[in-house]
Amino acid sequence: MRAVLQRVTRASVSVAGDVVGAIDRPGLVALVGVTHGDGPAQADTMARKIAELRILRDERSALDDGAPVLVVSQFTLYGEARKGRRPSWSAAAPGPVAEPLVDAVVAGLRQRGLEVATGTFGADMAVELVNDGPVTLLLEV
Repeated sequence: MRAVLQRVTRASVSVAGDVVGAIDRPGLVALVGVTHGDGPAQADTMARKIAELRILRDERSALDDGAPVLVVSQFTLYGEARKGRRPSWSAAAPGPVAEPLVDAVVAGLRQRGLEVATGTFGADMAVELVNDGPVTLLLEV
């Protein structure tokens, strides 16, 4: 499982022009991708890392500050583009495998007491954010 984690001052995700998820104060955006072989253990570890990673101002975590998190599924994090000009998506888990695991990350964040907004799995989404810092990390578990 991979996630691109960004510290933001605000963020939103829209589908067909309608906002489906938003955070309107400083927090995190987590673009989450799932690969074959990922399971509940990886989802739980990813939720813990997102919640506890000390990347907010003054070396605080989302859990420390009660900061909101916007989680967006992102199968393209497993795109392979080393050869040729067309990426391969074969390392990305199919929707029936990936969607419950992205949902498990969201549930793990909520179980830790965090406010979580989400995109819509499988939809063509427009993500808007103001990166704070900028701070952007790639997490792999």
